[in-house]
Amino acid sequence: MRWVRSLQQPSRAAARGASRAWGVVCLLTVLLLWEGMVRWAEIPSYTLPSPSAVWRALWLDLDSLVLSWWFTLRITLGALALACAGGLLVASAFVLLPTLERAFLPLAVVLQVTPIVAIAPLLLIYIDSTTAVLLLCAWIVAFFPVLSNTVQGLRAADPLLQDLLTLCKATALQRLQCLRLPAALPDFLAGLRVSGGLALIGAVTAEMVAGAAGRETGLASRILEASFRTETPKMFAALLLLVLTGVLIHLVLEALARRLIGHWHPSYRE
Repeated sequence: MRWVRSLQQPSRAAARGASRAWGVVCLLTVLLLWEGMVRWAEIPSYTLPSPSAVWRALWLDLDSLVLSWWFTLRITLGALALACAGGLLVASAFVLLPTLERAFLPLAVVLQVTPIVAIAPLLLIYIDSTTAVLLLCAWIVAFFPVLSNTVQGLRAADPLLQDLLTLCKATALQRLQCLRLPAALPDFLAGLRVSGGLALIGAVTAEMVAGAAGRETGLASRILEASFRTETPKMFAALLLLVLTGVLIHLVLEALARRLIGHWHPSYRE
């Protein structure tokens, strides 16, 4: 069986490499067509900038855009870390104490379904720090997927193994530590991947509603500022940084999941 797996691994790696190569080719083709269409139709840059104009705007405003990108990234990663820790702790408490779930799960659902654009202005009334408001809004958006997926995973532990631990007189905490948490890892990581993108969306949306945080401004503020000045290439440059950030977060979380469960979970068998 080992030699069969050794033969399969190069073919799988080659297939993944070919898929990525095709993705790069398609992206370059779209960019070339975009550039050619803008030049051929002589579309003004304030209407639709060409990729070269976007790159030029990114280069000219690189310092300010990087500072804004770093601020947005800090808010996003902070909210994601809080969602990860909070979702895991609350889900564990819900499974150990079902009464808590019946009492507080409706509140989590309410926070999830309430638009963040309606919550941010209210939070500004009660919280002085705009940075704290942005962090809280991004956390609200990212929290529920981790919570719901982790609760589902904790309850999906093998019933036979649960009976075995019961026969061994294991406590609820021991069952949680030895069985439920390892069994919930795939669901937890799936929720974390969803929350990674939602944390970025929440950070950007909250900043567009709540405004900048003192002297520090994120990419959302740069987009609004460029729109007021009709600097469309700069808007696209800031949007490009947001897209790259979202893709990077997704790739990192995907690599983490593959590292932790890729060697045994069925979803990673190709």
